[in-house]
Amino acid sequence: MSISTLLLILSLPVAGAAGFLARAYIGRVKLTSAEARAHRLVQDAVRDAEAKRKELLIEAKDQLLKEKNLFEKEMRERRQELQGIEKRLVQKEESLDGKSDQLEKREKALQARELENQEKEEELNRQQERHKKELERISGLTTEEAKQLLLKNLENEVRFESIKLINKIEEEAKRTAEKKAKEVVLSAIQRNASDFTSECTITTVSLPSDDMKGRIIGREGRNIRTLENLTGVDMIIDDTPEVVVISGFDPVRREIARLSLERLIQNGRIHPARIEEVVEKVTQELEENMLEEGEKAAFELGIPGLSREALYHVGKLRYRSSYGQNVLSHSKEVANLAGIMAGELQLDVMLAKRSGLLHDIGKGSIVEGEGAHAVVGAEMARKFGESEKVLNIIASHHFDKEPESFEAVLIQVADAISASRPGARRESLDTYIKRLENLEAIASGFKGVDKCYAIQAGRELRVLVANDLVTDERAEILAREIAQKIESELKYPGIVRVTVIRETRIVEYAK
Repeated sequence: MSISTLLLILSLPVAGAAGFLARAYIGRVKLTSAEARAHRLVQDAVRDAEAKRKELLIEAKDQLLKEKNLFEKEMRERRQELQGIEKRLVQKEESLDGKSDQLEKREKALQARELENQEKEEELNRQQERHKKELERISGLTTEEAKQLLLKNLENEVRFESIKLINKIEEEAKRTAEKKAKEVVLSAIQRNASDFTSECTITTVSLPSDDMKGRIIGREGRNIRTLENLTGVDMIIDDTPEVVVISGFDPVRREIARLSLERLIQNGRIHPARIEEVVEKVTQELEENMLEEGEKAAFELGIPGLSREALYHVGKLRYRSSYGQNVLSHSKEVANLAGIMAGELQLDVMLAKRSGLLHDIGKGSIVEGEGAHAVVGAEMARKFGESEKVLNIIASHHFDKEPESFEAVLIQVADAISASRPGARRESLDTYIKRLENLEAIASGFKGVDKCYAIQAGRELRVLVANDLVTDERAEILAREIAQKIESELKYPGIVRVTVIRETRIVEYAK
């Protein structure tokens, strides 16, 4: 073994020991460094915690100070509010004390005045007693005797006035009863009569030749009897050439008879069986036509929801006329007028139109119901399921009932406008103007009348009287006298309302 090898072997343990010592030293140094770093971290953490504690403590003190200031501010405000309330209470107390003093003064003044009034009343009673005794001495009558004498005189005067009033009422009742009886008879004739000839109750049918008259009459009159029985009209065949007159109050029946007769003449075959067939067919066609007319009128006016029966009776008005004015055209005109006015016044336009179309529906009925056509129409509309508003409007459009809505008044106005406009009815403009002038002339002839105006196409006469010449009692008598004179001297359709107006005007000037 060489020396170098031996030295190498010997140096190995020494190198290992040196390495061990070096590692131990390095480990100790690292441990010391870690302990120092840990110590510094602990110290830093302690310092941070202390700083955080102080910061939180400062924030808590600030928050406490803020809450304390806020609390003090609220307390000051409440204290001020309480002071204000206390001040107002003191003022109210002082005011109540002042009012109490005033009331006490007033009460004392009233007591003094009451005592004064009592003294005056006692003095008046004493003076009245002295005057009474003086009157008894002068008249030679006691108070009881004078009272009895006065009552007796008053009783005689009242009896005399009551007798005059009773006689006057009896005379007016007789006149009214006579007029009412005429109206009832006329209404009955218009509803049921079929044997009188007038412009509104006859229809003529032209014949191709006079030979056709014999065929219409038939053997022993069987054809004409069948036609009359089926249609409910009278057929007059006289010496008038090539003309047959159909007479009957019901215009629908007259129209059925006219159409049936024209078809029979056109066909040429006239016998009872053929007559029955034609009349039945014409009746069915006319009823369908009336329903179509009603539907057409409702469509033109934009009125939905009318029942089939209502539309049928509306179409029936096409064959009715009043003073020469077609009732269906009049009803549509009233509906349009009422709808326009309702729209301007911001009322129920549809209600006004519906009521305007149905207002004269009672005229299409001849014997269906009793009373004026307005009342009959209302009852018919009730059967058609119309509302209470519509029923009242129909019943009140001629003042048979009191109107209960603004639309009812609109229908009255529209009805008057449609009936009274020039050309609507068979009355010339000259005659119309003359009638209005006559109405105004009659009223102007009475003493105390200042001005007078005929309005609503002569259906109403308004009379303005002088306040100093006509009293309220005299105004009532004047209205009755004017109405009676109009009845006796003028002829006019419908009724004329006489309204006497007396007013008191007091004028002062501030200078």
